[in-house]
Amino acid sequence: MFFDLGVRDFLDRAELVYPDRVAVVDEPDQPAAAWGSLTYREMARLARGQAAALDALGVPLGGRVAIVSHNAARLLVSFFGVSGWGRVLVPVNFRLAPAEVRYIVEHSGAEVLLVDPELRHLLDTVTAKHVFVLGESDDAIFGGEGEPAAWTGEENATATINYTSGTTARPKGVQLTHRNLWLNAVVFALHMGVNADDVLLHTLPMFHANGWGMPYAVTGLGGRHIVLRKVDGAEILRRVEEHGVTLMCAAPAVVTAALDAARTWDGPIPGRGRVRIVVAGAPPPTSTIQQVHEVLGWEFQQIYGLTETSPVLTVNQHRSEWDDLDGRERARLLSRAGAPALGVRLEVAEDGEVLARSNHNLAGYWDDPDATAAAQEGNWFHTGDGGTLSDGYLTISDRKKDVIISGGENVSSIEVEDTLISHPAVREAAVIGIPDARWGELVTALVVTDGTELSADDLIAHCRTELAGYKCPKRIEFLDELPRTATGKIQKFKLRAPYWEGHTRQVN
Repeated sequence: MFFDLGVRDFLDRAELVYPDRVAVVDEPDQPAAAWGSLTYREMARLARGQAAALDALGVPLGGRVAIVSHNAARLLVSFFGVSGWGRVLVPVNFRLAPAEVRYIVEHSGAEVLLVDPELRHLLDTVTAKHVFVLGESDDAIFGGEGEPAAWTGEENATATINYTSGTTARPKGVQLTHRNLWLNAVVFALHMGVNADDVLLHTLPMFHANGWGMPYAVTGLGGRHIVLRKVDGAEILRRVEEHGVTLMCAAPAVVTAALDAARTWDGPIPGRGRVRIVVAGAPPPTSTIQQVHEVLGWEFQQIYGLTETSPVLTVNQHRSEWDDLDGRERARLLSRAGAPALGVRLEVAEDGEVLARSNHNLAGYWDDPDATAAAQEGNWFHTGDGGTLSDGYLTISDRKKDVIISGGENVSSIEVEDTLISHPAVREAAVIGIPDARWGELVTALVVTDGTELSADDLIAHCRTELAGYKCPKRIEFLDELPRTATGKIQKFKLRAPYWEGHTRQVN
């Protein structure tokens, strides 16, 4: 017997086994009316209503539905209401500038655009055949009547297209199939020990590789979702205390925010001995990992992967063999990317690039066969990261692709350079990441001007007209010239060298 895997499997099981259990507690502080607490029965009803509404709009199977939203119950439901009945969800980073959002909506061919009310300004320049503001058009979005048209399911059908910043100025649309997402969610949940009693705090933006798969896994196992709209360290601790949170996924900057809040927290730190925090984006410093254990009393776990791999490739968590080691040495071992997850094969190429095979690698890049062929050359996914494998564990040593990871967000240095050079007074620009304790890497620009008087603030303001805030340089230095090879290529390794001196890895 063969039965197609599909993302609706997770919601179907939750509705069958836990219909009256609280599924999600919505963010109370948001511009749209909060949905409050929803049971799995109610969550499934809303998802079916969304699918029926898309039927009524005439959105065909495979039609794309773009959603630009902060974390919210409406976004969580859309993972099932859109993909579960054969359409394709396009979750868009809400931090992007209007021009970037417009490109994604147009490139994906989205027929429907759903926008958070706080992002209403996007509608001045971004449009689609059907446009709705979440919270103001809920009847039209989630209130479809009757049962939605049946979809038998095809596991190799695209379920989501997630746009990611790469080495080109334009983001690429990563096509993830139902099979990709199903297997990623199950493998991730297995390694993290997710169970029916888990309470997940959504400290990770759900648009990020579909919340790394936890919206599916926690739903399928009957756990509870606690929506956090915006990251704030003290608020994280309050939610952990109020809701009995046991699990969260986060970028390193979130870990830092929680540690900062803990230093002024009045009373015992909530979640001590109970919370597991799973970190990805870039490995935090060893001292930060040690503080997660010693200051917060939470269990630190780390994964490594890319949007293209759905994303889980490796997992690093405490082993009983490390029980007798001191805290710093345990933290050092946990700072590695980790061991291959179940079903993942890793190899390091002769040039040091990490290659991966798994059943949850992308189907391809949307409308970009050349990039797809290059990324999957030799039937391996080429991560663009440099690393080493030792004793079964992967350590990432540098980034072959010209991508900066700042606060867990991918920033294409080429994209930032193009924006800087568009300023009439800028003759040359090189953008690099430099180590930063809070953000992991700081977007830093080295600029050569035509002699016109120009300040760093002027250039940052210029960038903000074209780029999302997190992509804009946080530091700008003016140079007389940039180091180049004999063929004229900028030698970024020379620009990075002074900032990374003393660091064993060229990522932070």
